[in-house]
Amino acid sequence: MLAEYPNGFAELMLSDEVNRAIASMGFGRPTEIQSRVIPLLLEGRDVIGQAQTGTGKTAAFGIPLIEGIDESESHTQALVLAPTRELAIQIGEELRKIGKHIPGIGIATIYGGASYGRQFDDLKSGAHVVVGTPGRVLDHIGRGTLKLADVDYLVLDEADRMLDMGFLPDVERILRRTPRERQTSLFSATMPTVIRILSRRYMHEPATVHVEPLQVTVEAVAQVYYEVADRDKIDGLLSLIERDPPERAMIFRQMKIGVDRLVATLKRRGLTVAAIHGDMSQKAREHVLRDFREGKLTYLVATDVAARGLDIPEVSHVFNYDIPEDAEAYVHRIGRTARAGRSGHAVTFVAEWDADKLPPIQRHVGGRLERKLLPIYERR
Repeated sequence: MLAEYPNGFAELMLSDEVNRAIASMGFGRPTEIQSRVIPLLLEGRDVIGQAQTGTGKTAAFGIPLIEGIDESESHTQALVLAPTRELAIQIGEELRKIGKHIPGIGIATIYGGASYGRQFDDLKSGAHVVVGTPGRVLDHIGRGTLKLADVDYLVLDEADRMLDMGFLPDVERILRRTPRERQTSLFSATMPTVIRILSRRYMHEPATVHVEPLQVTVEAVAQVYYEVADRDKIDGLLSLIERDPPERAMIFRQMKIGVDRLVATLKRRGLTVAAIHGDMSQKAREHVLRDFREGKLTYLVATDVAARGLDIPEVSHVFNYDIPEDAEAYVHRIGRTARAGRSGHAVTFVAEWDADKLPPIQRHVGGRLERKLLPIYERR
């Protein structure tokens, strides 16, 4: 859904430098979350935004954040927390694009799995904005290389994923290091009770903005599910690949150990495949993603947490080898395909003990989820 700004971002009264930047980024009219959140943040309000990846939320908090930075001051003025290294990198890159016409503005991205040298240099040179994962942010605080006493703006992105990954205690430790009078914005695809408690504890009369998930992508995806015994999943997957070979595909599993086992099996069957999960080093992840983008790999097997926030190119097929926990996770997974006007395919395996997870997904996507019989069962 687009905003009610017929003249685009011009009506938001942004600076010339930011307007130039977002024009060069190809932004036309604001998305719904941008049109609703940007004015609130420019007014100085705390904001809770419930929105999924792909709705434009990075620019929604990034534009007001960059507008609020005083580049004549050398201290850290803004902190953005993200649950994964990949998302932190992605946010940092977008903020640099938004601020590229503002001379002297410094943006540092800090995360685990990378050397400290560059991060020390960026922080020492006077980073106005710091984007980081909770663990590495705390590490730099402990080393004295990051000081938050004068932070004016704090953003928590994908707060529900931070909770899932066990970062809540770290996040609270960081929050307690920042001034009470800061402006805080929190973004999350879901709003579990713990996130609401966090917002009540650390935010001041926040405005709440709820953006419904974009359904365009879902409607463009051919969605099918197969009831399958666990012992038949491998043969079932290979039979589908043989019948309709993907140009590029993502395969989702729930657990890291399951990802590794499936990758090993598929390699033995001759497929060009690699894994993405939280136990891999940053260098290893970047190498895998580069090979995937360049077409050296056809298949990428991932967990939900690892895949969130990754800059992954268009895929023709998404395979839910393990059925996702809820409808929102399902939409997020299949949203990896059918982008930029292209069609896509989403396949979900439903084992007997996971049958209770299927009805909520069916209710969410309606009649678009079709039941089919696996080729291996057709022959029996």
